[in-house]
Amino acid sequence: MSDDSYVFEGAAPEPAPRDNNPPLSVSELSSALKRTLEDRFGYVRLRGEISKVTRHASGHVYLTLKDERACIDGVVWKGVVRSLSAQPEQGLEVIVTGKVTTYPARSSYQLIIETMEAAGAGALLAQLERLKKKLAEEGLFAAERKRPLPLFPRVVGVITSPTGAVIRDILHRITDRWPCRVLVWPVVVQGQTASAQVAAAIKGFDALDGSGALPRPDVLIVARGGGSIEDLWPFNDEALARTVHDCRIPLISAVGHETDTTLIDYVADRRAPTPTAAAEMATPVLAELRAALAGLEQRLSLCGGRMVDHRAQALRAAARGLPRPNELIAFAQQRLDGASSRLASGLSANVAAHERRLNQRAGRFSPILLSHALDRRSERLTGASGRLAPALERTLKTDADRLAALARTLASLDPARPKPGFARIDDEQGRMIPCAKDLTPGQAVTLVFADGSKGAHIDGGDPAPKPAAKPKAARTPPVSQGDLF
Repeated sequence: MSDDSYVFEGAAPEPAPRDNNPPLSVSELSSALKRTLEDRFGYVRLRGEISKVTRHASGHVYLTLKDERACIDGVVWKGVVRSLSAQPEQGLEVIVTGKVTTYPARSSYQLIIETMEAAGAGALLAQLERLKKKLAEEGLFAAERKRPLPLFPRVVGVITSPTGAVIRDILHRITDRWPCRVLVWPVVVQGQTASAQVAAAIKGFDALDGSGALPRPDVLIVARGGGSIEDLWPFNDEALARTVHDCRIPLISAVGHETDTTLIDYVADRRAPTPTAAAEMATPVLAELRAALAGLEQRLSLCGGRMVDHRAQALRAAARGLPRPNELIAFAQQRLDGASSRLASGLSANVAAHERRLNQRAGRFSPILLSHALDRRSERLTGASGRLAPALERTLKTDADRLAALARTLASLDPARPKPGFARIDDEQGRMIPCAKDLTPGQAVTLVFADGSKGAHIDGGDPAPKPAAKPKAARTPPVSQGDLF
């Protein structure tokens, strides 16, 4: 060991040599890496498959993009999720655009995604099939919920682009077929805002109640010309499909050509292969209706004539089986003639028979029989009148005696004239007091006697006891006189 390796006690330490590479803090290194990544790459465009999709309660979406050999974390902020062309789903191949940055808390780098679109038709169709299966399981495609189209619409609502051949074809076709009012709600039919504008148009038509300046449509047509799957992709939006399902007005989907199929075709009440076919579905042909009506009128007239002829023929056939009216009444008329010829002789015979009966009865009646009957009844009436007068007098005398006795009894019981030895008690108003309980101590009363009246007051005390009756002296038995015998 060399001598300079020894340190003597008490000696001062030598100064440490200066370092040309000072240490960095973890935060300083993370910030430096963050600036380097953001300055070096900035915005990048990546293609990959989505895995590990997590939708946070805050509204942000966290995911992982991967390919055969690598993966990178990504985040979609809440305000960007709604504007994405393709919504993040597990297994979907997409092309994203965003900014590469780091997440210092985990020492990892990630991609802040601002745009997302499906990577090719295969991925779009796969996403469409998954969404179609989901909506079918919820019953949005059920046939029983589809409403019939009105036969004679008065107002037709059209949702399409205000420019282009689609709206001209629809208006021309409706004008040729059926005189009705057409309301056009202009929207864009391609791009990121197309689905939202079409959904807003459907809700706007559905909200009309007909009370304002605009009438409520009887049927709606959502129309667009043909295009690629990317051009028609706004009509595969889930929110638009649910809006079509909730619409209360019958709706016809006429998006693309006959071979093009979008999500709203399954949800709409009717699907038209072309916009022109949608106009034909929504309206009848006035000329055909008039021709059909004229044919029905002609058939009605012919049927009415045939029915009248058939009924007349049936009536004639039934009349041949009936007898003639003269034959029906001939026998009755003959009986009437015979009865009328016998009527005069019958009346004469009837009068003669009654006359004979009257003469027979009148022979038993004479004035002598009537006078004898009157004499007998007069004698009976005279005898009865001689016995009736004494009986009536005795009855009247008996009733008069009974009435006099009742009058005397009534006079003796009259409280207005008390009997000697009795008095009537009246209060101050002159009303008779019938019971002792109606009297109160100190009350002023009037004692009415047979010969006059006196005033008195009630003292309320008990009556004085009656003096005891003197015992009668015992009768002295008579002195016996003895017996003479």
